[in-house]
Amino acid sequence: MTAANQQTGKSEASPGETRAGAARSATVKDVATLAGVSPKTVSNVINGFVHVSPATRERVQRAIRQLGYRPNRAARNLRRGSTGMIALVLPELDVPYFAELGRHFLTTAEAHGRTLLIEQTLGDRDREASVIHGLGERIVDGLVVSPLALHGSALAGHLGAVPLVLIGERPSGGLTDHVVIDNVAAAREAVTHLIRGGRRRIAAVGPQPEPYIGTPLLRRTGYRQALEAAGLPLDPRLEHETPRYHLREGARAMDALLDGAEPPDAVFCFNDALALGALRTLYERGLRVPQDVAVMGFDDIEATRYSTPSLSTVAPDKGAIARHAVSLLLERIDAPGRPPREVVVGHTLRARESTESTEFTEFTEFTEFTEGGS
Repeated sequence: MTAANQQTGKSEASPGETRAGAARSATVKDVATLAGVSPKTVSNVINGFVHVSPATRERVQRAIRQLGYRPNRAARNLRRGSTGMIALVLPELDVPYFAELGRHFLTTAEAHGRTLLIEQTLGDRDREASVIHGLGERIVDGLVVSPLALHGSALAGHLGAVPLVLIGERPSGGLTDHVVIDNVAAAREAVTHLIRGGRRRIAAVGPQPEPYIGTPLLRRTGYRQALEAAGLPLDPRLEHETPRYHLREGARAMDALLDGAEPPDAVFCFNDALALGALRTLYERGLRVPQDVAVMGFDDIEATRYSTPSLSTVAPDKGAIARHAVSLLLERIDAPGRPPREVVVGHTLRARESTESTEFTEFTEFTEFTEGGS
């Protein structure tokens, strides 16, 4: 007890305790003292500023948890003229890939002290446009958007009103920040794995006509490149378009391919739902996987590890997609005039039971992590 406190009969309070012994709220200064940093650094972590080292951010967050510190977000947002909210705009919330991606975004936004709103567009062009404009009218500070119908010049007309980052493979023309995976390389590696397993009639399930030119086009390009590199002919009958990427479309496509004059001995599906639907058809038709037909998916959703057989698939780094997209968005909110950047996130080929068999034992796993910006 200090001399001053001896005279007044008061004692110094520690974080979480008032001088009368009752609980009190921890302050930014308390967090800074415990973490061994300045109050400004604590504020930077709370406000989600990206220019804080991971080790320092973790130390501050640990101190926040230990002290039970709760920032007054409403007051903070009022001071900085923001809502404290960002939005994630996805095509379909019941598609497992987007559901899993949304979970990563929720975790990442929370780590940056932001509230995340999630909106669904169903891949409709008008709805994509209305959501971008509607949410951007001071409802949120910025958006991360995965468009299906808007791209190129059509998308350009909706940029500028609100900070925005694109994810997925809709061409943006370098007009805004963009987080992608290398779909061409990923598809090429997946099909090359099938070829190295001895497959020669490899079907592609998932090509789509306009306006869906992004992901479907890139994955078909990678599929064709792998066949050409192996000297295998391109057979249009083995490229089966699907209107959506759902289980039933995969099952129907597999039925149609099996009813053809020369059925495939392998199938590369442009997402895991299509591949799981194809697996069901093969089971119902009495065909063995992978001995009769090998099956490859894309996205590495949780169900692929528990299907029978377990599904080989391409695994995009979903966590990295969320981290980079949120970081780019926060940078864009803080510096609206900086040049757009593109970040390419890594992927991994996960070979499982649906492509491995006693007849075809050769296996190569491809991993490509190419993060960068332009």
